[in-house]
Amino acid sequence: MDASWSDPRHVLDVVERLLSAPRPQLLTQFSIELGGLVPHRAAAMQTGDCPRSPLKVVGDPAIAQAVTSAELQRLVDRSEPGTALVVDGVLGGVERRLVLLASSPPVGRGAVLAVVPTAMEPPSTELELAARLWHILSTDAGQRATDPGPEVLASNLAAAGARAQAITDLGQTHATTLTTLLAVLRSSRLPDAAARRTAVDLAADALLELKGVVDRDQALSAEPADTAFAVLREQLADLVRHTDVDIDLVSPVGDGSLAQDIAHTARTLTRGLVLTALDRPATTRLRASWRLDGSVVRITVRDDNPEVAAAVPAGGLTERLTTLGGHWEVDAVPGWGTTVTAVLPLGVAEPPELRPLDRLNPRELEVLSGISQGLRNRQIAEQLQLSEHTVKFHVRNILDKLDVTSRGEAAALARDLRLEPPTRYSA
Repeated sequence: MDASWSDPRHVLDVVERLLSAPRPQLLTQFSIELGGLVPHRAAAMQTGDCPRSPLKVVGDPAIAQAVTSAELQRLVDRSEPGTALVVDGVLGGVERRLVLLASSPPVGRGAVLAVVPTAMEPPSTELELAARLWHILSTDAGQRATDPGPEVLASNLAAAGARAQAITDLGQTHATTLTTLLAVLRSSRLPDAAARRTAVDLAADALLELKGVVDRDQALSAEPADTAFAVLREQLADLVRHTDVDIDLVSPVGDGSLAQDIAHTARTLTRGLVLTALDRPATTRLRASWRLDGSVVRITVRDDNPEVAAAVPAGGLTERLTTLGGHWEVDAVPGWGTTVTAVLPLGVAEPPELRPLDRLNPRELEVLSGISQGLRNRQIAEQLQLSEHTVKFHVRNILDKLDVTSRGEAAALARDLRLEPPTRYSA
């Protein structure tokens, strides 16, 4: 281990860089810092706190481009929160020696990281420290995910909806294909009974695997309403215990699930309305409730404060609500109290097309920034400390994702969309 890791100031500097990294760059930054402890070729993460992109990969393109969510899920099932495990497993279609880091933080759903180390047996001291750093980052990421900004909410909801539709279409297509295969293989016209039984077993397993992919995606991108409200109840538990105001938190009415970002927003709105009511001295009782009503969830906070002039929801709450197509309903009667309801759509019928730049990952955005500045591949490689071959790989992906045919078109699009130079970080 590098001697600098024995210096508490170095460790604190690492933690500071991790906690300061923008959300899209968390895995990239962690991979950079982890390189000083556990040198590695690639790292793949599956998180329960990002409905837009639960699977993220950095490192060697030969590995990163081949990683699948099914591989990660099998590794998730073998992981142990709080422990760094060295295992043999499949990642990127190849059996490899892997380091699994898992965390189960107090806030959020946690994440699992699969690392492809350069050494077959990384030292235990380095692994222990890596596991602790991963827990810190997972805890911070979970906290960030509980209250995302409006611009993140709109993009996440669109992407989650589009992904769900793609998975539905994929599921229907493959289910039809596999069902037909089963019918053919069960036909008595086939003479080889043993081969038929084997093929039937394989096809049945494939159907179960396909169902598992759909179930996993639903689990990662949605929360049952009761579960989402239980999280809110836990968040407000100390407030309920220690305030003189009688607070009644009513379990949701109506069955169903909320997209993760909708659940986060519903909790944010509820907490904000409760705190607004408590800020008015004459409040003695309030009631908070959710109702799933068709295509919307109605978030209602009612109080008995006779002074209703200050009952208007805060601007920050309004911005979060309107970003997702919601609106307020306010019933305020002087001398009787106020009922404020946030009407929040549960989703979008037809998810809007993502902005072109949303299709690019952080590294591709860095390369595109270089292209827009007129830099050649070699100059971009030097600036980003990459090989020229890797930059060429990213340029090809950028042209494909932006649906353009030349660097000039990509540069023009970046300028039109006002691509901001990415924040650079140091290892």
